[in-house]
Amino acid sequence: MPDTDSIATRSELSTLVSRVLGLQRPGQRMILGIAGGPGSGKTTMALGLVQAINALSVARGGAQHLAVHLPMDGFHLANATLDRLGSHNRKGAIDTFDAWGFTALLQRLLVEVDHIVYAPSFRREVDEGVAGEIAVLPESRIVITEGNYLLVDEEPWRATARLATEIWFCETTDTERMRRLIDRHERHGSSAEAAEAWARTVDGVNARLVDDSRHRAALVISGEGGVSHSQPG
Repeated sequence: MPDTDSIATRSELSTLVSRVLGLQRPGQRMILGIAGGPGSGKTTMALGLVQAINALSVARGGAQHLAVHLPMDGFHLANATLDRLGSHNRKGAIDTFDAWGFTALLQRLLVEVDHIVYAPSFRREVDEGVAGEIAVLPESRIVITEGNYLLVDEEPWRATARLATEIWFCETTDTERMRRLIDRHERHGSSAEAAEAWARTVDGVNARLVDDSRHRAALVISGEGGVSHSQPG
């Protein structure tokens, strides 16, 4: 579930939906990426876009599942693997994901459009990925993927920029980001002290790396209920 009820206003969301639909090419599948640090609101924005695009598609007599949400979090390494690597206390860091698997799936999705492609999801209640839970149908011609590191300029992450039609950056203030992260960690069993410590250290380090990639985005959007149509220079 998303961390906040915040989403763009109806008119702002409509503007973003129009932008996505304008990027489509007949007969092709496209990938839209939404990058952003932990707690930035990127999941909420992605889910809002998928819902709005599909509702508009149905209203126009089109596909029911034209758009589909594909979270990068499905490629978290398993907890057992993180334990073996000694990385469990840094879960969420850039090296705790199967980045090659993620980019390979994006490549598949652009090529394999005539059958269902299954993708992993992530369940916070068990803190693990769930294999094959997301079904990308042949009619799903807009894949909206979101995650921390989509704009990071190192292999294999930089392949995302080559595969995606556009990647946007979702930003929020440090104060709101911390509030969301502490709330998230507490809801999933951490004490208040542990939640704040994780948000300031592990999440904080990851957020700085993600923020450094912001300038590569095609569009910067707000994760606090509005949309900033600023184009990076």
